[in-house]
Amino acid sequence: MNIGQAKQEIENTVRAYTKKKADGTYAIPAVHQRPVLLIGPPGIGKTAIMEQAAESLQIGLVAYTITHHTRQSAIGLPVIEKRQFDGKEYTVTEYTMSEIVASVYRCMERTGCREGILFIDEINCVSETLAPTMLQFLQCKTFGSHKIPEGWVIVAAGNPPEYNKSVREFDMVTLDRIKRIEVTEDYGVWKCYAREHGIHASIPAYLDVRRENFYRTEANAEGHYFVTARGWEDLSRMMYVYEELGIPVTDEFVFQYIQQPEVAKDFTGFYGLCRKYQEDYAFSSLLDGTMDDAAVKEKEERLKRSGYDERMAVISLLLGAVHTALARYAAGERETKALYEEARRLKNGLDVQEPEEAARMLDHEMEKRQRALEIKKEAGLYREDEAYLARYVTDWVRRYLYEWKKVSSRQECTASSVLKEMFEQEKKKLDDAKADVQRLLERAFAFAGEAFSGGQEMAVFTEEISRDETVMKFILENGCKAYREAGKILQTEKRERELKEEIRELSDCLQTGENIL
Repeated sequence: MNIGQAKQEIENTVRAYTKKKADGTYAIPAVHQRPVLLIGPPGIGKTAIMEQAAESLQIGLVAYTITHHTRQSAIGLPVIEKRQFDGKEYTVTEYTMSEIVASVYRCMERTGCREGILFIDEINCVSETLAPTMLQFLQCKTFGSHKIPEGWVIVAAGNPPEYNKSVREFDMVTLDRIKRIEVTEDYGVWKCYAREHGIHASIPAYLDVRRENFYRTEANAEGHYFVTARGWEDLSRMMYVYEELGIPVTDEFVFQYIQQPEVAKDFTGFYGLCRKYQEDYAFSSLLDGTMDDAAVKEKEERLKRSGYDERMAVISLLLGAVHTALARYAAGERETKALYEEARRLKNGLDVQEPEEAARMLDHEMEKRQRALEIKKEAGLYREDEAYLARYVTDWVRRYLYEWKKVSSRQECTASSVLKEMFEQEKKKLDDAKADVQRLLERAFAFAGEAFSGGQEMAVFTEEISRDETVMKFILENGCKAYREAGKILQTEKRERELKEEIRELSDCLQTGENIL
């Protein structure tokens, strides 16, 4: 299965393993909860989907790359203890708690999550001394003499032997106690991930044309060369910084991440073309309506005359620009919803307060919010996007407090009326942004429809729009006439192609019959 399906399967497994019966016990007892073992090529996102699954399920996550650990850190250090057996005292060896098990308990204390995922990467590449410990871990859910807490699902990952000389095959006894998932690379799934996570636009544009270069491994007399999804993502991060610093993107630089010389060189050349296309087509101006009609027409005509690579690159870059605009609107929508919840909560308290009491309440509220942010930051409970949203709401409340304190006659202008006025301003900004986005989508479809009229590229453009969750969420909630019309045209064209194929097949059959007669 692909990495997206693997993520869903992990989430399903966690839901099943953490489901409880009426008496509070787990529906599937811990002894029957098979650990999940992901087997797949390196760099396809096995670690990333653990973070996504834990975030989606709102549970804890502890992740370890086991090859970084010694036997002592995995099972604990030996300690000598005195024990009484059958009336006699004996010296016995026990072990301190495993560092890995201790990390699970620390995560539970820090986050308050009693359930979670314990992810162990590269589990089939451990040293000979650690191998028996890993077998015990998979079979008994223990490290040394310490069990993994109930409610924590074990997920392990490893690479097939062809990718790593250190791989140790598990025996049938172990494999019969795990839930094995084979994962393969899938560009279509990664492309959706890339767009949602802001991968540099030139990378999906390149891979749309050279899909065979998404994931490659090969070995020859000169060495081992490879291209992975992880390599493309890490290259993207560095490219953004290089562009900000004005450092050129060269073949040598790209090869540091895309370790296949021909692919690295090919991408570097394509990247240069993408920068030129970005400049020539000026997608931002084209979509926001500031480009004059003559210039739009000129670009449409150029695209009609262009070659396959340029047309496909422009589709990808145009889609990227549309996604960026919709993602920006979606972020604004989340901010406004968060403000609405906060404004409603504050209003309920302010309506029953005298003016001076309302001011004191707001001061106290700001102190509480600031302290809550600091505590959660120290505990590591906020993701970057959550932390930003919390800061955004806090800053807005701070501006509101400032505006309320400026009011001279607080008997005539209540705290809640100021709050309502400020929120209405934010709501209007979102409504204006929505109208801008709807016009942007209409322009995008108009440009693509004219430039690719009657061509396969228009079908590609519309289908890619349909796969973009951010864009489709907006369209489903707010509508888009151009998208509906494009869909109707595609269905008509598809039916026409099917009819032509049926006529051709019928003609072939008739011709064959005539020959027989």
